[in-house]
Amino acid sequence: MPIVADDATALLDQLVTAERAVRDPAVTGAELAFMAHLQQLVYRRLIERPDLRDGVFSAIPQDLRGAADLNIAAGADLYLFGPGGARELPAWRIVSAPPMSALLADYREAEAAFGVPWYYLAAVNLVETRMGRIRGDSYAGAQGPMQFMPKTWDMYGEGDINDAHDAILAAGRYLSAAGAPDKIEKAIWMYNHDNEYVDAVMKYAAVMRADPSAFRGYYGWQVYFVTTSGTFLLPVGWSKD
Repeated sequence: MPIVADDATALLDQLVTAERAVRDPAVTGAELAFMAHLQQLVYRRLIERPDLRDGVFSAIPQDLRGAADLNIAAGADLYLFGPGGARELPAWRIVSAPPMSALLADYREAEAAFGVPWYYLAAVNLVETRMGRIRGDSYAGAQGPMQFMPKTWDMYGEGDINDAHDAILAAGRYLSAAGAPDKIEKAIWMYNHDNEYVDAVMKYAAVMRADPSAFRGYYGWQVYFVTTSGTFLLPVGWSKD
């Protein structure tokens, strides 16, 4: 597991190293997974320690500045959106994400079928379940990798609510019916009635729209859960049972 620095100079070095690595097609396998996790943890540190941001952002390379700004802002949105006051860990099971190539093919299939750009579907998948790693119902009762309420699934889903391909196609179908792509923000708000959620999805999507290789980093982000006792990593294989 990556060890995140606690000073601005070292954090800057870690951020630049991770951002470059996740965009480099020569970086694969365990190295890519490590760098993606490092990227995620550096952004978490910068969100939790705003006193370090100026020292990092004053020296970050210009070509990475836009993505870094969006990632910080999206992460801050999710801190406001998430159930940070939970007293105990959720009744989830953490599984491996589907292969990166399979997810990208599913997003592209949904884009071709329903006109919803793939990066919005990827951003929803990231925010909802970390690309399908979370198995279990939300507090509201939503299910599957794209977190559909059962009644909504009955209207827009085909197949298995827990299957990545079926769920991503259903998300494209739903977002299209809700106004995407022309009214994409409205459609995402219909997907989840929370302004911070919408902002986060839009920002992560903007990063991938500007540079599709950014998906390689997001694919490797892990499941963390915030409770009143602290923040916990829920690794693949974890279960509350």
